[in-house]
Amino acid sequence: MFWMVALLAEDGLQYVYRVYAPGDALPADLFWTAFHCHDEGPHPRASDRFDAAVIWRNRQPKQESRRN
Repeated sequence: MFWMVALLAEDGLQYVYRVYAPGDALPADLFWTAFHCHDEGPHPRASDRFDAAVIWRNRQPKQESRRN
């Protein structure tokens, strides 16, 4: 399972990061993981305001078993 975290940056763009974490992960932990990933990249500084981030869970589709 993974989460998507969207961060606003100083250039006015929104950067979205995929964070692999369990379903019961804390939103603050997801935010800081994405923030530090962004901070290490070449992009303009992202907002460190937690309430400005958008976080949602993305479930990987289950593979259905085929019966012959």
